[in-house]
Amino acid sequence: MSTEGVKDDEGLFRALLEAAPDAMVIVDDAGVIGLVNAQTETLFGYTRHELLGQPIEMLIPERFRGHHPLHRHAYTGNQQVRPMGAGLDLYGLRKDGHEFPVEISLSPLETPDGLVVSAAVRDVSERKAAQQRFRALLEAAPDAMVIVDDTGVIRLVNAQTETLFGYTRHELLGQPIEILVPERFRGHHPAYRQGYAGNQQVRPMGAGLDLYGLRKDGHEFPVEISLSPLETPDGLVVSAAVRDVSERKAAEQQVNELALLVQSSHDAILVKTLDGTITFWNAAAEHMYGYTAAEAIGSPVSMLIPAGLDGELSDLLERLGKGEHIEHLDTIRVARDGRGLDVDVTLWPVRSRDDTIIGGCAIVRDIGERRRAERELTRLYEQQRHVALTLQRSLMGTPAQVPRIEAASRYLPATQGAGVGGDWFDLIALADGRIGVLIGDVMGRGLEAAAMMGQLRSAANALARTAMPPAKLLRTLDAIVADLPDQLVTCSYLVMDPDAGEVTICSAGHLPVLIVDGRTVRRLPAPISVPLGVGEIPHEEATITVPSGSTLVFYTDGLIESRGTDIETRLDILATALEDAFDGGLSLEKSTDSVLSSLLPDLEGHDDDVTLLMVRLPATPLATAGTYLTVDPRSVINARRFLSATLQCWDETAGCEDLAGVALLLTSEIVTNAIRHAQGPIRMRVHRTEHDLTVEVTDHSPLQPQPRRASDTDEAGRGLQLVEALADTWGTRATNNGKTVWFTKSLSRS
Repeated sequence: MSTEGVKDDEGLFRALLEAAPDAMVIVDDAGVIGLVNAQTETLFGYTRHELLGQPIEMLIPERFRGHHPLHRHAYTGNQQVRPMGAGLDLYGLRKDGHEFPVEISLSPLETPDGLVVSAAVRDVSERKAAQQRFRALLEAAPDAMVIVDDTGVIRLVNAQTETLFGYTRHELLGQPIEILVPERFRGHHPAYRQGYAGNQQVRPMGAGLDLYGLRKDGHEFPVEISLSPLETPDGLVVSAAVRDVSERKAAEQQVNELALLVQSSHDAILVKTLDGTITFWNAAAEHMYGYTAAEAIGSPVSMLIPAGLDGELSDLLERLGKGEHIEHLDTIRVARDGRGLDVDVTLWPVRSRDDTIIGGCAIVRDIGERRRAERELTRLYEQQRHVALTLQRSLMGTPAQVPRIEAASRYLPATQGAGVGGDWFDLIALADGRIGVLIGDVMGRGLEAAAMMGQLRSAANALARTAMPPAKLLRTLDAIVADLPDQLVTCSYLVMDPDAGEVTICSAGHLPVLIVDGRTVRRLPAPISVPLGVGEIPHEEATITVPSGSTLVFYTDGLIESRGTDIETRLDILATALEDAFDGGLSLEKSTDSVLSSLLPDLEGHDDDVTLLMVRLPATPLATAGTYLTVDPRSVINARRFLSATLQCWDETAGCEDLAGVALLLTSEIVTNAIRHAQGPIRMRVHRTEHDLTVEVTDHSPLQPQPRRASDTDEAGRGLQLVEALADTWGTRATNNGKTVWFTKSLSRS
């Protein structure tokens, strides 16, 4: 070829090089730049003069230069054309040090001077920036985004996809989309993909399909998927937005179940606006009121309100408008046929999406049958309660009037339950002028407690009339209670000796007796043992001197026990109430009522039976005298002399002279009996009241005298017969150290 031809070819080559849209760099096999075009100068910022003869590495960022010669040598050994954008992330370096992303296509060319490589360099900064913006948008999407090519291979995913399906991005890219489809749907899925590729329409989210996704852990979950086709230079891709709808599906199921529940409910359910217009009416409402849904919806709810209750409806609608809930309102409604209905209504406000109250929902239950049953139960309850209270009062009885004693008592049955309980009290006139006071409480309530109370009261009353001391009486009752399963009883027995100004008391777990002397209230200092039925612990009695004319106060726990209040505090309240009552100079009856009203302001609201007993001691006897005798027959004469002198001393005011002969005879008999059969010393005591003269002889022998009929030849046995015939009353009672034999003669018979 001629020189001119070669020059023409070079000129044509250079012209083509300059006309290329990309930067063109020609490099020899040593990596030295031999030729560039104007676009290269523009792209990299160097002049052509600065580039020619320089190693190609000057256009490569520093971080890649170390490995670049190896890449060049490898390429010269392969010498294949590498097209633009062959999946490599490449970067160029401008003269000002700025890096920028590029795509490079390489073409080898053999020349007479050896191998040269033509590199077409394209700045892809704008495209990379667009891709970054696309990826950012993809990551910002609230749903999982999956980009799939036309073969069903995953090309791009966002972070939400990783979270939703449990795979990392690396595990998903390049995998078939079927990895995210449950096994039971995979067989048909490729056909669905191909069908969509042929149609290529946007499918919105939730297009009436029941779709499911598959997580990495094998768990299936319901999803909605929107599909969008997109044509790219690399072919068709499909963007899939995947949304987990597990919560919404669960909510829809709950709504469906609720709707079914509402329709199948036995209670009437209706919804109304705040102006009272019915907007919903279930099947139970149709059955209850007699209106069909078509008749009721749109009608005013006032058609269900009987005459006279219009104000109730206005009030309910007003309360609903304020957001108030109304629970279990017992009221009356009217059915279509005019029947009145006893109903229980529960109402709550209905709100719009912006939380504005727009109406109310009502659940209405027909309680007519329940009301009738309640009335019948109330009637039966009152009947049974009357029977139980009658039984209890008959078991408790009415304590007899005791001479010389003023007493006031109150018993209140419990207002809860059957009303009956185990409280009881008793006043017993003992034959020697003493008075026995019993009070007790069988723990528990009902007929069983009342029956137990009746048994114990009868037993205690009988035992007390035998002059049994308090401690012995309670030990006997303890043995009775111990034979009954699961029974505990508190009881207190007190014996008054008005003439001596003493009381002897024994308490088995009962509340302390209070004594009111003037306006002073204090506790009787007596030991309190365990309740009857506990066993093994002895009950101790104590004899205490009390002022004449003072008042003893007995009560049960129903009077003072109160939830949330310490019992000591309640005892102090009782003491204060007693002080106020006695300070006002009230009678014993009015004082009792005053104390009850103070301790129980609501007499209809106590849940245990209540007993309150006040006993006022009489004044001291008009006269009393006593002496001690030795166990010697001559003591009979001394006893007669003592009695005669005493009666002579009293005769000026009492007129005892007329009964002196009988009294001396009877005294001789009981003193003689004590000397013969008992142990000394012997104490003789004489006391007189307005009505009676009493002589007591006390010795240290526990043996009780037994009256017997004497034969005509017996010298003994006639003494007690004589006492029994001539005394108004006589008897014996045990003491701690022996016994006392006594007789009484009435002064009115003188």
